[in-house]
Amino acid sequence: MDFFIEILGRIFGESGFAALPTDWRQLLMIIISCVLLYMGIGKKFEPLLLVPIAFGMLLANLPLTGLFNPPANGSVGFMWVLYQGVQYAIYPSIIFMGIGAMTDFGPLLANPISLLLGAAAQLGIFTAFLLALALGFTPAEAGAIGVIGGADGPTAILTASKLAPQIMPAIAIAAYSYMALIPMIQPPLMKLMTSKKERQVKMTQLRVVSKTEKIIFPIAVTIFVVLLIPDTAPLIGMLMLGNLFRESGVTERLSDTAQNALINIVTIPLGLSVGFKAKYDSFLTKETMFIIALGLLAFMLSTVGGLLFGKVLYVVTKGKVNPLIGSAGVSAVPMAARVAQTVGQKENPTNFLLMHAMGPNVAGVIGSAVAAGFMIKVFGGM
Repeated sequence: MDFFIEILGRIFGESGFAALPTDWRQLLMIIISCVLLYMGIGKKFEPLLLVPIAFGMLLANLPLTGLFNPPANGSVGFMWVLYQGVQYAIYPSIIFMGIGAMTDFGPLLANPISLLLGAAAQLGIFTAFLLALALGFTPAEAGAIGVIGGADGPTAILTASKLAPQIMPAIAIAAYSYMALIPMIQPPLMKLMTSKKERQVKMTQLRVVSKTEKIIFPIAVTIFVVLLIPDTAPLIGMLMLGNLFRESGVTERLSDTAQNALINIVTIPLGLSVGFKAKYDSFLTKETMFIIALGLLAFMLSTVGGLLFGKVLYVVTKGKVNPLIGSAGVSAVPMAARVAQTVGQKENPTNFLLMHAMGPNVAGVIGSAVAAGFMIKVFGGM
């Protein structure tokens, strides 16, 4: 009997129960992870990423798991292995391939001025970068924080993994949270920045884009952008490869795999890896609160930048461009375009802005990738 009591005592002594945290921050992180799980499952806020991120956070803050142990004595932690896909920018690049396979660049080609709307919507990235510098963040950290304004989770994760891996969990959670909250954040700004008359503008039907144009576009963009900023190659290259799978007409199986099975498979280790880096001692800090606040400001300013340039086009074209489509210049595809459609249709039930808004929306994907490449080029290694 004493033997069994001794064994049970040893099992309990070496269990996680005996090592339950005494630091309130660790307990708080476990509670936060459960709240995020509720948001993902119960409220359906970006569940495909929020659920694995939150579960990764939960695992990271439970004691004695050894899941993130680096290689030693022939063994290695499971999550350490998965994290290498983030460390070396593999997961975000593959996800961009899937996004490319799901994206129709036709609206952008039909209305090339959409590129300018996508560029204007990068305002928040560079404004938040300057504010982060003013708050004492390093240039590399400030660059990673600013990219949250692009409302592009994979781009934010890749940039943070290159420039500031220590704050990547906060950046990733902020980026995906604001993407999920686009239907709540953008409409008030859209109504504040535009008049009722502007929101009621009906735009003419876009021209039909030929198949040849759609095939040439991803090849031409890859050559030009990667030659201009080589550090964009992982994102722009994979984005355009996925789009070429879609448009070439000879790789249907590859296109289907990239936009469905492959992107879903990669989303799991990406989310877990990001969440697992959110340990209590590095996450619950004053800097994290600043990052979340700056991320929100960056996203709002990006929306404002797109709307302001939309108003410029409204004046230049003598009322032919609805400024609402500028809000879609952030790269959350296609959610931002749908929000522009919803707000426009509330003002004018016969208004159909979705395809017009998709132009700035996909331009924003390219714009945020270019901005991220610029930040990595300038501040990488600092």
